[in-house]
Amino acid sequence: MNITPYLTPYKLGRPVLTGSGVSGNFDERAVDCPFVFQHNGMFYMMHVGFDGIGYQTALAVSHDLMNWEHHGVILERNGAKAWDSVSIAGTWILKENRLDAPPVLKKWQNKYWLVYHAYPGEGYEEGSAKIGLAWTEDEQLLAWHRLPDPILTPEEGADWEQGGLYKECLVEHGGKFYLFYNAKNTNKGRWIEQTGVAFSTDLVNWTRYEQNPVLQVTPDGWDSGFASDPCVLYDQDRNQWVMYYFGYNYKQAQEGIALSPDLLHWEKHPEPIIRVGEEDSIDAIFAHKPSVITHQGVLYHFYCSCRRYREGDPAKNFGKEFRTITFAASHPVAAQT
Repeated sequence: MNITPYLTPYKLGRPVLTGSGVSGNFDERAVDCPFVFQHNGMFYMMHVGFDGIGYQTALAVSHDLMNWEHHGVILERNGAKAWDSVSIAGTWILKENRLDAPPVLKKWQNKYWLVYHAYPGEGYEEGSAKIGLAWTEDEQLLAWHRLPDPILTPEEGADWEQGGLYKECLVEHGGKFYLFYNAKNTNKGRWIEQTGVAFSTDLVNWTRYEQNPVLQVTPDGWDSGFASDPCVLYDQDRNQWVMYYFGYNYKQAQEGIALSPDLLHWEKHPEPIIRVGEEDSIDAIFAHKPSVITHQGVLYHFYCSCRRYREGDPAKNFGKEFRTITFAASHPVAAQT
């Protein structure tokens, strides 16, 4: 398999977004899960922040993909007793699928549509998450309306997803919606995360693919524990689908890639395409959770980067980790300030 057109070997080497370290802020301890797109002439990054209680979801904006400013929190803790009141992580908004096209949002029924997952308990990803759906007609993308009930739950799934559902990727193709998601088999001990897909024609009612998971872990491989966080894009020139994902072997989390002719049957490249960095680098522990776009002929591969906390870092996660967002590119990109 030829993956050369999809590689992004040139790491920026520094964060483009970090946790604020400000007590009470949604991102006091960390930022995570980038999702980058274009809207109204600007770049946007949806991302989650962790404050020690749970996740909340926000938008940042940029003119150049390097310098980002906070735009607003869009999915926040609300103090209610609903299934998604405590910890809510937005991961994908319906957008253009093509790898080489501007990553602009797409409307369906005159609305923008966002998928997210929510955990029931306070703490870091506490409990089994379920998947929900929100919509907006707000062109500022700040006021979102959540459907009252989840669209996918682990209880209705197979054994491989009984521990919870996570990191959604929503694709529209051929008059049908494809919802990719990763899930874990248990909440106890060491679990396995793999990626499946469900189908819908109305975004509300979903049917799981009978041959899930479509992206499985490789025993004894670099992705032996997790094959997670799908980012699915269409390569029109080669008439194939590309899935960026991350693999984890319970030591290191790194980025990988798989190819498919039909969105259902995936062939994984056997090695990571973005590896963790050297000991002092921004991604020395984890390089994972992809969001890939093309801009001016350059692939930008955003991902969550982690290294051990050092004195002077703006945010500290669990007292030991500096969790940030950075990118790698298909060509060298000059740093801007």
